[in-house]
Amino acid sequence: VIGLGNIGKQYEGTRHNTGFAAVDFYAKENDFPDWQEKPKFKAIVTEDFVAGKKIILAKPTTLYNLSGESVRALKDFYKLANRDILVIHDELDLPFDTVKSKLGGGSAGSNGLKSIISHIGEDFKRIRIGIKNEMLEKMDPADFVLSKFTKQEADKLQTLMADIATKL
Repeated sequence: VIGLGNIGKQYEGTRHNTGFAAVDFYAKENDFPDWQEKPKFKAIVTEDFVAGKKIILAKPTTLYNLSGESVRALKDFYKLANRDILVIHDELDLPFDTVKSKLGGGSAGSNGLKSIISHIGEDFKRIRIGIKNEMLEKMDPADFVLSKFTKQEADKLQTLMADIATKL
């Protein structure tokens, strides 16, 4: 399970780091071991067994737009099929508070997904977390995805993360 985001204090709590927030929530709820940086994967990783199944959680340490490098390294090392890979990411085209799952598809303009698709193909599972609100119309999309959630949205995020955790 790969959560997309950007490493660094300046990105914490931003819309683009929703994937990181989801895997952090899941790791905490399921008492995973501490995260460890794994340079060979270009990621911070934790792994454990949940209901008898090995789960590897990863947060790429590349920039969001280069996430495919990390996904490829994880896929090759663990000998994963694309159907075994789940990417959790923010979705600019979905309204905030919307969570959708899908298998395969294009990038929908996401450079992070473009990177992953270029490295492994498009037939991996995704959980798409809607981040769109009325502010998007007033901002450049690149600035919007790096903006923080409103207070009301931030309050609702924990409920969203709990919902996403049930889908893993």
